[in-house]
Amino acid sequence: MVNITIFGKGNMGQAIGGNFAETGNVVNYITTKTTKQDLGEIIIFAVPYSAVSSIVELYKDVLRGKIIIDITNPVNFETFDNLVVPSDSSAAGIISTLLPESFVIKGFNTNFANTLSTKNVGGEHPTTVLLAGDNEEAKEKVIKTLDGSNLNLLDVGSLKRARELESLGFLQISLAGSDKISWQNGFGLFE
Repeated sequence: MVNITIFGKGNMGQAIGGNFAETGNVVNYITTKTTKQDLGEIIIFAVPYSAVSSIVELYKDVLRGKIIIDITNPVNFETFDNLVVPSDSSAAGIISTLLPESFVIKGFNTNFANTLSTKNVGGEHPTTVLLAGDNEEAKEKVIKTLDGSNLNLLDVGSLKRARELESLGFLQISLAGSDKISWQNGFGLFE
């Protein structure tokens, strides 16, 4: 059993939290109405990218040594035309520089909440969660902690891959936002 702390209790936070709870872990949510509290071993940023800096500022000392899963897609929500991070970086990469003593993993950002809750894409294909990070033990811990969730978890490499994951997440959001794909399904990875 692992203690999981999720910043944000929206659709994504609850869908991700549901998977961790299903596999016997303790899930705690922190919202804007929550007072500062102890954090679990695995921390999930299920908030807009613009909210991450205030979380880091408030919790920086207690985030040391923690596994942090960044699910954000740093989309320019005013124009829906670009990402708001430099083209040679990623939101997860920036977070890792702000928290150098934490183990940052990019994950869940290429999934929609429905595919995480139902564990399938298109009603028939297993949901695949892509994970990128520099610490192999941290990624393995996340994968092991979700063992039995019926999600397919795939290690896609180092944190440098976060840029591609964020671009893929951005494309998926753009297509769903323009009704070209469904928010209920989204992208999948099939073998």
